[in-house]
Amino acid sequence: LLQLGGNSGRKLSGSENKDPDLLGSITVELIDADLRDYSSFAFVAELQNEVRRHPLLETLSFRGWRSGPGEDSLYVSLLGADANILKVAAEELKNKLAVLPEISALEDNQSYDNDELVLELTPRGAALGFTTELISAELYHRLNGIEASTFLDKKQTLKIMVGLPKDKIKADFLETTHLRSPAGKYVSLTDIVSVSSRYGFTTVSRENGQRKLVVSGEVSEDLADQMPEINNQLKMVILPQLEAQYGITTELGGLAEQEKSFLNDALIGFSLCLMGIYMALAWVFESWLRPLVIMAIIPFGLIGAMWGHYFWGIPLSMFSIIGLIGMTGIIINDSIVLISTIDEYSKTRGFMPSIIDATCDRLRPVLLTTLTTVLGLLPLLFERSKDAQFLKPTVITLVYGLGFGLLVVILLVPSFVAIQNDLGRFTHAFRRLFFSGRVPKAILFLVWTILLIFTAIYILSFGSVFFTGNTYYVFENILPELSPLLRSFLVVLVTLIVMILFSFIYLRWASKKSH
Repeated sequence: LLQLGGNSGRKLSGSENKDPDLLGSITVELIDADLRDYSSFAFVAELQNEVRRHPLLETLSFRGWRSGPGEDSLYVSLLGADANILKVAAEELKNKLAVLPEISALEDNQSYDNDELVLELTPRGAALGFTTELISAELYHRLNGIEASTFLDKKQTLKIMVGLPKDKIKADFLETTHLRSPAGKYVSLTDIVSVSSRYGFTTVSRENGQRKLVVSGEVSEDLADQMPEINNQLKMVILPQLEAQYGITTELGGLAEQEKSFLNDALIGFSLCLMGIYMALAWVFESWLRPLVIMAIIPFGLIGAMWGHYFWGIPLSMFSIIGLIGMTGIIINDSIVLISTIDEYSKTRGFMPSIIDATCDRLRPVLLTTLTTVLGLLPLLFERSKDAQFLKPTVITLVYGLGFGLLVVILLVPSFVAIQNDLGRFTHAFRRLFFSGRVPKAILFLVWTILLIFTAIYILSFGSVFFTGNTYYVFENILPELSPLLRSFLVVLVTLIVMILFSFIYLRWASKKSH
């Protein structure tokens, strides 16, 4: 469908200020997605490669139709003090990104949509006492009028404006305009200013007092796995070069930024979900440790989900996270059924026979609980319709997570219960031994010191990765002139002294308690 005099879909930036004869669009409607072996992204990319850009075209954009919330896949904000510099930087950014076949629909939100007349004060005008501010204020009043008075008419406030008639404002306005100098003489405007014409902007966006220009584009979903590489190239190479060359600041947004925000929110929601499950299980089983055995199956469900994505060749996405949160509440059902039976049998028989008998007796209910869910999701898993593909990550997470979790429940959960029982017996014996007064204080002192030293080393090394995301010690900035090995040794030495003092205080407290 060819259209002249306008844009189809989302308008191009600045098109509202353009002559309609300068605008046009071509809309191509593809056949149904299930009837073709190529995606709309592949078609747009091929079309973009075949079309040769005409030198008189100001903006040419190849865009696919999209629906739903969210910004463009690629969204780069350029911030600076001068609009023309931002425009030049945006054009260079688009030229660098246009060579990537994964990106299409590159455009910015600030186009040359207006002709500007630039008036510069001449030496003669300056000698006569004119200033740029004086001339600009006078021309503004003549073109827009002066507010002479305001008065109230019932509930309305009316203004009286004094200005030139519209028939006086013509193409020769600048040639026929005379201004009065500070000395009282009238001179022609063209004698005191020089006039030049250039392309300009009707509107300029600002953010926090800075001019802002946005470059947007679309990244092919067929090559979604290359999006991290594109983001890294933007962050590490392209954007730093633009910032150094033009003295601007840049911000990378779009779907990548929205996905990052979603993952942060999902992490908070997932943590609250785990906390709620733990508190409910602790209340029902009247134990603080038994819920940990029940919930130990959750990470294994995640392993199954990741293998499922690998088998189907589908990358992890936001829908995978949604499926993971839903799978968390389902996968522990089998574990609850098995452990509750073990606790019930252990009241009348030995602990190990209770584990074996409960596992055998609960095998059928555990299989039914999982298979009913998995079999119900199989039609969606093998659905080939293109319209249902966005559900695939969620379905794969549920099916493979629950299926792999079934094996874990049957094989590992009974082992976890036995291990917990053995550790409980060992902890009870260890507590009785240490607080019975039969162990020499020197041995207690040594054990606690070694334990606390290893805890401190873990926090300073592996723990820093968990809390800060960095693979170096959290005290890296202490004494930067020293080598990392010597700095680590000093940190461990100081930590050792602190732990010894802590152990000494603890031993004094323990001795007083025993007396």
